[in-house]
Amino acid sequence: MDRFQAMQVFTRVVDANSFTGAADLLGLPRATVTTIIQNLEALLQVRLLNRTTRRISLTPDGAAYYEHCARILGEVEEIRLEQLLRRVE
Repeated sequence: MDRFQAMQVFTRVVDANSFTGAADLLGLPRATVTTIIQNLEALLQVRLLNRTTRRISLTPDGAAYYEHCARILGEVEEIRLEQLLRRVE
């Protein structure tokens, strides 16, 4: 499993508050998003999201993991933008 992609998918699910919304934003099938989240939870050995047929919510572990993911992904994006700016200069 690509952990970086899994972090991106997880944060999109949380931000969209929906597996379907995240799938649409990422251009992935909903089933793929679901599988990635299930595999991530198995890898981490924690439940990140509580799911019902109508809504999702973060578990305490999920909230902590989301904060870490958001910070890491933000830092990676900053580095990417810095590199792009250096190429332009």
